[in-house]
Amino acid sequence: MKNELDSKFLLRVFDKIRQAGTKTEDKYRLNGIVAFTDLDGYTLFVEDAQVKLQYGFHNQYHFDYPSDSAFEQFEKKLKEIDKNH
Repeated sequence: MKNELDSKFLLRVFDKIRQAGTKTEDKYRLNGIVAFTDLDGYTLFVEDAQVKLQYGFHNQYHFDYPSDSAFEQFEKKLKEIDKNH
């Protein structure tokens, strides 16, 4: 996922967070991950305390994270959500 984002994986995990997560205002929370969209719903945001992922039109995405280990922990959380929900 680091070099190339699997859009189907991300969309599946985003949906699982929305289905199984706790909704607070316009954000959904599950297992330390927060997922939400912008006002028009075209851009998805998936983040934890250290990593932020912005995913939009034409499979364009941007990660923001302080270290490789933070990114690896984020990726692990997404895979756990995908596996367990």
